[in-house]
Formats: sequence, structure tokens, C-alpha cells
Amino acid sequence: MTAVLTGLQAHVAHLGLEAADWTVVADNVLVLVRIDHEEPYWTKDTAKHLCAEGISVEITPRLREAMDEEWTWANYPMPWCTRSEIREVSDQAQKIHDDIRHGQLLIHAHAHDGHTTVAVGTYLHRGGKSVYLHGEDHLRQIADTFDSPAQAMLAFEKVHGAEMRPGPAPLTDTECTAAEARTPLAHAAADPEPARPEPETVPAYLADAGDHDALLDAFIDSHSEWEKWRTWSDATTHAIHESQTLRIERVHETPAHETAWTVAAYETPVSDRMWVLTRPAPPLPQCWRGCWTTSPMATAGTRPSVPRWTRKWSPRPRSPSPTPDGSTPWTGDGSAGRPPPGTRASSSTPSPPSTRASTGHLDRLGRPRS
Repeated sequence: MTAVLTGLQAHVAHLGLEAADWTVVADNVLVLVRIDHEEPYWTKDTAKHLCAEGISVEITPRLREAMDEEWTWANYPMPWCTRSEIREVSDQAQKIHDDIRHGQLLIHAHAHDGHTTVAVGTYLHRGGKSVYLHGEDHLRQIADTFDSPAQAMLAFEKVHGAEMRPGPAPLTDTECTAAEARTPLAHAAADPEPARPEPETVPAYLADAGDHDALLDAFIDSHSEWEKWRTWSDATTHAIHESQTLRIERVHETPAHETAWTVAAYETPVSDRMWVLTRPAPPLPQCWRGCWTTSPMATAGTRPSVPRWTRKWSPRPRSPSPTPDGSTPWTGDGSAGRPPPGTRASSSTPSPPSTRASTGHLDRLGRPRS
């Protein structure tokens, strides 16, 4: 229940509402929160007192309807009580709750007797008695009183020694809801959520691991010629290009410094691997994010320039094929088909590059003499 105060007599109404146990949650805004759910009844009672002091009160139609509604508790443990008697019992329970909340009633210990919560405490005002409390929320009552805390504790321990716990019992759901409703509205405005930190550029070795799976998903989404699937053990994801010559392997949940990514290129779907990139999981440097669109991925047959933390393989040079006349052409590397010394290569067979002329004479600059 919420009351908003306006006008020149707002301060007078403010004092009257606080005296009736309304709680301030903002400037000229007060709320009435009770554990017995009798807010409409006590709001109507407060409105009568304010009108008697000459303060005008406006009540919304919905609230007026709730004030005129009669209701009762289901399965009330004291069915012989009338509606007014039930309200009187719950009002006494509300006062006990408020005394505990305001620190006027100190709870020494509590226990569970098998049906409900019981507790023992002492009122801290001058001449305050010690009390034995029985029940929870709107059913809590003072079942007995004692002249001293020691006497109350001895009696409580005698009955509930095995289940006895120090201090007050944990708040019930009703008490938690009531406490939340009394939270000042200005608290949220005074303490806004902290601003998100601005992104900071740090060296790769200080960066977080990043979302590797999101990186792979983004690549697959932007390249329709690629398809991916996870293995039966759900530990590895494979992505393969439609040409079957480019492949990516992503190993999930790998230990640090172990290979989490493998990107490989093949000349044909069934040939040996001719180029490979490997990378552990953390972190994701910018160069790795850009490797998807670099030339090694686009042209698997080339020999790319790769970072120092990668390995690469190239196919071994193929042996020269025989010419139609059965001879083996010269390859320029000292292998089969090299012309014998002292002979000249024919026009169909290229001469090997050499730093020496056929006669073996060089000028001062190391060039063959004509």
C-alpha cells in the first residue's frame, strides 16, 4: 500500500503515517507493509484518523474495493475465532515482528518443535520481560513470560535442548517479501549500476582465451561452401570445404598449450597434406582471426608464409618423366638426364644454370668470357 503526500499539510500527514507504522521509501512517499496481509483494513483506519485531523485523503477505486472486501484465512488453526478476533491475533503477531525488526526484542535462541518455529527473547526497554514465542508470521504469539533472560533460557533449553539454535530463526518467505517491499526507492537511483568497462588492448599473452566456438561458427556462417559436424564423442568439431581439400579441426576443452586448432590444406581430397596450421586454445590473436581469408586458405597449392608457431609440409619434388624418345630430361639439380661434361645441350633440352663457362674461364666480375 502506497501513500503519496502533496500540499501544504504534507508534513502533518507524514507524521501521522509514521505513527501508524508506515515506512518512508522516498520523499513524501510512504508504504504500509504487513506480514498479516491486512494492509487494506489498516489503510482505511489510517485514512479515518487523517480525515479527523482535517487532512483530505484521496483513495483509488481499486483500494476502496479492497477495503470493503471481507476475506479469511484458509485452514486457520483457530476456527472458533471470529473475523475480528483473527485480525486481533494477527495484529499482535505484527507487533512482535516489528519489535524484532526495530531491535526492541532480542531473540536469544530458536528451535523447531516439529510443527512450527519457537523462540525465546527479551525486550530491551527498561523493565522488559523475557518471552517465549510460538508460531510464525501472522500466527506468532507470546506463549509465556519470564522475569529474567536466564530463567527463560533454562526453561527453553529444558524443552528444546536437542533442536535449540542460537539467535533468531531465518526469515520466512513472507518476511523476506515484506522487507523487500520496504526497500527505499531512492536507493536504486542513488546506486546505479556500474558502467561497463571500456575495451582495452593488451598483448596476446595477457589476453583472455576468447570464444573459440563462436569464432568457428561465425566463419561457417559467412562461408556457405563450408560444412561442420561434431564427432560422436562431442569432443571435436570438423569443418570441411566443399572441395574436400581444406579442413579445420577444433578440439574442445583442451589443456593449456595443447593443440586446439588444426587447419590443413591438400592438393586433392586423397593426397598427402601439403600445408598445416596448429594453435593452442588461449588466447585468440588477431592474426589467427584473419587467417580464414588469407591466401593459404584460398590457394592450398601454394607455399604460404606462416607464423613461427606453425608447421608446414610440402610435397616432395616429383621425379622427371621420360621423354618420348626414352631419354630422361635434365632437371638442373644434378639428377638424371644431365648432359655429360664437354657437350652442349640441344635446343630441346635446357642448359643447366652454372657459374662456370663451358671452357672454365671467367672475367674479373665472375662472368663467363665470350
